[in-house]
Amino acid sequence: MSRKHKTDAFLRSGHQPATRLTHLGNAPFDNHGIVNPPVYHASTVLFPSLRALRQAIADPYGGTYYGRMGTPTSAAFETAVAALEGGDQAVATSSGLAAITCALLAFLSAGDDILVADTVYQPTRKFCDGVLRSLGVGVRYYDPLIGRGIADLVNPQTRVIFMESPGSLTFEVQDIAAIVEVAQRQNCITMIDNTWATPLGLCPFDHGVDVSIQAATKYIVGHADAMLGAIICRQEHFQRIKTMVTMLGNAPGPDDCYLGLRGLRTLDVRLPRHAENGLALAEWLQKRSEVSRILHPAWPGDQGYDLWRRDFHAACGLFSCQLHPCSQIALAAFLDRLELFGMGFSWGGYESLILPVDPRQCRSATIWEAKGPLLRIHAGLEDIGDLKADLAAGFDRMAAA
Repeated sequence: MSRKHKTDAFLRSGHQPATRLTHLGNAPFDNHGIVNPPVYHASTVLFPSLRALRQAIADPYGGTYYGRMGTPTSAAFETAVAALEGGDQAVATSSGLAAITCALLAFLSAGDDILVADTVYQPTRKFCDGVLRSLGVGVRYYDPLIGRGIADLVNPQTRVIFMESPGSLTFEVQDIAAIVEVAQRQNCITMIDNTWATPLGLCPFDHGVDVSIQAATKYIVGHADAMLGAIICRQEHFQRIKTMVTMLGNAPGPDDCYLGLRGLRTLDVRLPRHAENGLALAEWLQKRSEVSRILHPAWPGDQGYDLWRRDFHAACGLFSCQLHPCSQIALAAFLDRLELFGMGFSWGGYESLILPVDPRQCRSATIWEAKGPLLRIHAGLEDIGDLKADLAAGFDRMAAA
């Protein structure tokens, strides 16, 4: 059974996500019965006849044409992630940021206008403020809690509304349906960075979104050892996005696509453990005297909890913790000798991470006025008792300092 036939069968069957994760993008009997798709390292692709060459030139995205355009390895990953997210097609990229930048460039040109959630991933903001503005695109930021009020910001030049829900660092949940309703009336393209939720936590296309973006580097790969992105879209937008990705020369490595596909197989097992540990840490931290506030969409006390419960199917292990004001010496005493929480960028891997962050550096439509350090925490797969003990020891050092 070919990959296409197997995928079509699974789309029709109505299997649950865990089952689809196990089988999508998988065609053993196209590969000598081998369970996992092989890794194709390729640049040149040969054609058996002039007719086949001309057919490939006429439809370069219809099959294997040239390594930069994609290989059976990247196609397997794209097939799986598109079906899981509920889109028609997907295009793999070399990183999550590449997925964001390529998607934006596919729809924006000089004279256009884009509305961007004020709480987006900071490299997204840097790209908008730097590259898009230099190309003559108008960039404006909006309060992520604006909902239908975004209608007051849309103008005739507004081409794209870019969401990220929940938002980076402070985890505001957007009213996606309300924003999409406005965008559709105004003929705007809606995009969302859906990395936090993964395809298991939110299906953007169920809410009318046009383009969804995954930094597959995070939970999809799941092991902190590969860079990979994916742009998932409706069929009508595929040609435009794929053309932009290939014209920019953006090609994900075949080994990274393989690791992304392998990571998908266990996502339904890993994500609940991350979410369970994250919520357990949030509950434990909320009771600590050093903590002033928990920012976690799936935490019942969070301002976005009702919207999260309405739209999302699952959470992950990433959230933030606001501490009461303390000295830098005390903060360093807490962070520097943690044994299980590493300080580093990214998240979504098996290991726990902690990072001091300052939202004031990346806001313009809203103001971050909270006092005290903000810590972004990624709950890994370690034993929850050990994670709590590591943080408790850190708080003891903070008190002593």
